[in-house]
Amino acid sequence: MGSIHDQAMQYIYQQVLQRLLEHLSQAQRASLQLLIQRLIVAAGGLERIKGLRLMFVFDGSQYGAQALACLRAAQLSIAARSPGTFQLRIATARQAGMSSTVLGNIENTYSVLFMHDDPRIELLVLDAGQLMTFDSRRAPSARQQQAERHEWLMLGHMSGVTTAAANFASHGYLHLVELGRQALRWKGGVDAIISADPLSDRRRYLAWSRRSLRHADLLGVRPIHSCAASLLDAMSDWRRHYLAWLLGQEQQPQPVTDSDCCGPVLRFITIDDLVFDRDTPHGERLSEFLGYRVDEQADPCRQFGIANPLLLAHLQGLQAEFVDDGEYRDGIERYLSQTRRAMQQKALPDTLQRAVLGRWRPGEAGEQRRKEADEFAQQAYGLSEAQLVCQLFAPFVGRGRRLEAFLRRCHPGMLVALPYLHQALQGQPAPGPVKQWLADISGLPLPMLQLLYGRESPAPLLAGLQVRGADLRHLPPGGATAGMVRGWSAGRR
Repeated sequence: MGSIHDQAMQYIYQQVLQRLLEHLSQAQRASLQLLIQRLIVAAGGLERIKGLRLMFVFDGSQYGAQALACLRAAQLSIAARSPGTFQLRIATARQAGMSSTVLGNIENTYSVLFMHDDPRIELLVLDAGQLMTFDSRRAPSARQQQAERHEWLMLGHMSGVTTAAANFASHGYLHLVELGRQALRWKGGVDAIISADPLSDRRRYLAWSRRSLRHADLLGVRPIHSCAASLLDAMSDWRRHYLAWLLGQEQQPQPVTDSDCCGPVLRFITIDDLVFDRDTPHGERLSEFLGYRVDEQADPCRQFGIANPLLLAHLQGLQAEFVDDGEYRDGIERYLSQTRRAMQQKALPDTLQRAVLGRWRPGEAGEQRRKEADEFAQQAYGLSEAQLVCQLFAPFVGRGRRLEAFLRRCHPGMLVALPYLHQALQGQPAPGPVKQWLADISGLPLPMLQLLYGRESPAPLLAGLQVRGADLRHLPPGGATAGMVRGWSAGRR
């Protein structure tokens, strides 16, 4: 029975490989042999390829799906002509902010490439700090949702809407750090990490990492560019200090001690030059085979989709309406103008540009998008529109200097309770309904609001995090600072 099953599985793998090869572009098929050769060299020869353990982080993007398809083609091609092939561990970057379309694209990719039942494949996901097997039917846990909600709200209160994309992106990249760190040590570890990011993106990530670690005095003995494990360990340590500061669990940074510097260097194997066809950069044929659907909530200009554009546009609309005393549409137009410039710089097809920009048409379509954004914020983070507006006003920081303005604009009926609100935020005795109102309107527990109340200015730890946007490029001069000042006085290619 086992032999029959093995023969059936081999036939299925052959069919998957054949169909996959049919949908690769001519350039990708030509590069496939070079990709195979690169992996064989990394293993130390064809006879040792069976023992090679590789890890790939998949974020559900179109570029990531195409790179994963090429890796799968290499894995199955080697298996078809040798006794064994490499093991592939895939760390899935799933978070509460991902849309159902992105999650569907991830599941479609895994299913079409027949990865769920292949013992040479491991599919992992991180939830509430715990690594587990990926299952598309299992939603992020309540603990995961709460952790993301608290982190994002605290960041928003301390920085402002102008850095909302950076807030989402920094949260997403730091989630990737912890995902990668845990996944590379899962059940015996891996020999190398596969990276399909272009050289420019890798350089930007290293620059961002070095600067963050230097400011926190966490640079270790081994240079982070020489070892993938050193990079992930150092950034994970930085993430712990960042979250401790953000959530009020103060601790002093301790220099990293590289006690395991004598261990083998964990390599990055770069494949971006072999898996993307420059003549057809969007790989429509391969994407169609993988069941990839263009997501109306995804930013086509970025590879990393945690910074959900639907919510980012919504935030700018709410900022214009409630904080700037304008119209909701003004904020949407500002967001669309930024997106239009980014798409033109990336030379995206006109059809894709029209599809992305057309989703916020005036009138009923715009109102429908606003309703969808509200529903998404509630589903993903448990946040209402009133709580989002509260975050944009940042009324609690700096001993509540914007609290009265916030009440006058949004909750005039609570002005009579202003003294009691200050008392509750100061930790003094206050009526229970006042404390409950603060928690309800902010989406944060009272101790976190009291923490915001006592903070006068952002820490260098936070300022250093937000100098780069969602694509890790430097923000325009004054961009991050302007957002922070507004908070005190008033979201790849």
